[in-house]
Amino acid sequence: MIGRKLADKLGFSFQDLDDEIEKEEKMKISQIFSEKGEIAFRKIEIDVLERRLKSEKNLVLALGGGTPCYGNNLETIKSNPDTHMIYLKVNLDTLTKRHFWERAKRPLLHEIDNEDKLYDYIRKHLFERQYYYMQSDFFVEASAKTPAEIVTAIKTKLEE
Repeated sequence: MIGRKLADKLGFSFQDLDDEIEKEEKMKISQIFSEKGEIAFRKIEIDVLERRLKSEKNLVLALGGGTPCYGNNLETIKSNPDTHMIYLKVNLDTLTKRHFWERAKRPLLHEIDNEDKLYDYIRKHLFERQYYYMQSDFFVEASAKTPAEIVTAIKTKLEE
């Protein structure tokens, strides 16, 4: 939602990396995970990310939380001088609440059956991924902001 609104405000096109993977593979992400496994998914993700960044200009590309953490994705993102990596920082309680209700659509979360376990899982992954997230060109605190406020904050940072 944020990416699409930002793209509209900037006059850019918008793509969600997971949606692009699903189109190319003709499978849902959950199906890729269950039939091919996470490693195969990450290889597909690397390939689609590299092609999108090379072929698209004036693009807002929404990434999954794990995308910058695997393979050479962070280097791929950071090596393009026209690319800005933006971290939408959301506090742990908010992430847990949001993800709990959508965990059925998230292959790495769908088996977690209560909020306490999900909280611990997310906390662990945020800790492990922090190094990658902190490589962002900038971050926007997004826990308590509306989508419009987040888009305005990103646009302001891009114009600095």
